[in-house]
Amino acid sequence: MNLTEIVQHLEADTWLSFWHILPEVVLLCTILLMLVLRVFDATRKIDPFFVALLGALAALVLGAPWQHIGDQRLEIFTGMLVYDGFTVFMRAILLMFMVLFIIFTKLSGIPDREDSADIYALFLGSTVGMCLMASANHLLVVFLAVEMASVPSYALAGLLKRRRKGSEAALKYAVYGAGAAGVMLYGLSLLAGLTNSAHLPTIALQLTERLPAYGTSEVMVLAVAGLLIGVGLAFKLSAVPFHFWAPDVFEGASAEVGAFLSVASKAAALALLVRVCIGVGFGSPSFANAAAEPTAAVAADPGELLTTHPVALVDPADESDAAAAPGVTASPSDSASEQHPLSGTRDFIAKLVALMAAVTCTFGNLTAYGQTNVKRLLAYSTIAHAGYMMMPIPALMAMAEIKPAGAREAVAGLGLYMAVYLFMNLGAFAVVAFLRNAMRSEQLADYAGLIKRCPGVVICFGIILFGLIGLPPLSGFIGKFAIFASLVDGYFATGQSYLLVLLVIGGLNTVLGLFYYLNVVKVMSMDPEPADRLPFAFPLVSLPGMFLLAITLPTLGLMLGWNGLNELCQAAARYLLT
Repeated sequence: MNLTEIVQHLEADTWLSFWHILPEVVLLCTILLMLVLRVFDATRKIDPFFVALLGALAALVLGAPWQHIGDQRLEIFTGMLVYDGFTVFMRAILLMFMVLFIIFTKLSGIPDREDSADIYALFLGSTVGMCLMASANHLLVVFLAVEMASVPSYALAGLLKRRRKGSEAALKYAVYGAGAAGVMLYGLSLLAGLTNSAHLPTIALQLTERLPAYGTSEVMVLAVAGLLIGVGLAFKLSAVPFHFWAPDVFEGASAEVGAFLSVASKAAALALLVRVCIGVGFGSPSFANAAAEPTAAVAADPGELLTTHPVALVDPADESDAAAAPGVTASPSDSASEQHPLSGTRDFIAKLVALMAAVTCTFGNLTAYGQTNVKRLLAYSTIAHAGYMMMPIPALMAMAEIKPAGAREAVAGLGLYMAVYLFMNLGAFAVVAFLRNAMRSEQLADYAGLIKRCPGVVICFGIILFGLIGLPPLSGFIGKFAIFASLVDGYFATGQSYLLVLLVIGGLNTVLGLFYYLNVVKVMSMDPEPADRLPFAFPLVSLPGMFLLAITLPTLGLMLGWNGLNELCQAAARYLLT
């Protein structure tokens, strides 16, 4: 291939790839437009809120998740990004959240008209990074996407002017983020140096070929690389022991920023965790077959194979899972994954994530009970839910080769949990923000007796909190049921006892969560009103009240129509392992 052909190939690939990132391009154009309005002082005539809302809506429509959710896997920009149903689904989650979030910020009054162009530009810029996290297929994109999502968040944490706690929160967040980024970058460099590639499918292929010949030193370097990369991902997830920043940042930042970090940041981090785990621990059969073609041997870098040679995708629905029939436990001798060179890598990743998930949800639930600030309580609740949402990953890695259909079910369960979590946590932070505006307090003690002042709001908040617990018939129940079901499926398919232990820990933590969530409901409905409370009004028949009601309804309604949402999640995960 001469230089002219290479340039023509890159031009064609870039033009084709462009159409698959239209939502991100629209968000970038929206940011540019708002900054232009800011430069020419046009924000006095044009409210940046409408620009940001229209940009987010246009990006969501152009993403067309209802049309492309079942699209097959396609590598774009010469393998730097991957476009498939999972990308479409996660991008839709993030963009839907942004639409609701922008409306929420307008109703809550933060940001104000003067700074809204800058603030919305930061929110949308961070969202672009999060969308790239969901489609990362290259170690360079992994790092750049994490930084694109993180750096605007550092500034947003200090959004409230002349507030000492906000400035302290921003400084802590930036310092922890810089340290985690450096550690993660070192881990990425070790992995790339060990495999001579930064392309995730190529890394899996190289490990498949080289891992059996690696000595003790190479295996140790590989393990250290995995741990260092895990530090960066755990920081974004606020997973224990890299959660230190979360409670202080959530308390010091505004409730609006807390909602953004709690929902969007966690969804993107989980999507990236899935991409990295599958990319490194699962050798794609289609990619391996393409690499084995005689014509592919001329490629200088195995990463070129996916762009120079078409890969025939097999419909996962036609796969046979006979080796893992329901109710049959696969023994190590019968399991194909036990003989696979990457089985040790997958086992290492699965057990590491399982340990972090167990510790994270337990620590978050135990620590949340003693909190007196509602935002700090929700911060620990977010940590606990990050632990729950990591639980399907070990099941995914355990079943990736033995039972691909079960592995896809695990990813679908994670998607289902994230979809219902979006509405529940956004609703919880919306209550905190609106009550802050009404009674000028975010302390749990000041929520006492709210049932007499604003019964509709208390009922909505109670429903949201019960949903976060996972009680039926609320949507939180189907989310937890889906991830627990993936652990059960993984245990019966592989016989791995740590999956059963993780299931028990998840169940016990659900019981622990009852105490502090119900304590909030008890304070609002049973405790006497403070004698020094000033009169205030927050009726449900108001714009903030209507928004809160609209956010609460999915917590009730998704339980009734969960099958449609489940089918979307199944379609999103369909080609994830091809």
